[in-house]
Amino acid sequence: MPNTASAKKRMRQDSVRRLRNRATKSTLRSQLKKVRAAIADKKLDESQAEFKTLVKKLDRAATANVIHANAAARTKSRLSAAIKALKTK
Repeated sequence: MPNTASAKKRMRQDSVRRLRNRATKSTLRSQLKKVRAAIADKKLDESQAEFKTLVKKLDRAATANVIHANAAARTKSRLSAAIKALKTK
């Protein structure tokens, strides 16, 4: 347990941030599953709509350092390529 006042405050802040980060990651994973499911079902319109929502959430998470910026970019790139492949088929 922390002894100093600043250490106690830091512990409180860490707890709040950890819960916020977990919630953000959870919504990211849920949205990612929706996009991947739409791509797997070959639903172009649905996948594009869900992808647009996912991009916004990924960018927010990367800005808040919940996930690494390169991880967000990599995910967007791969899903974008998958959706583009759906268009050509």
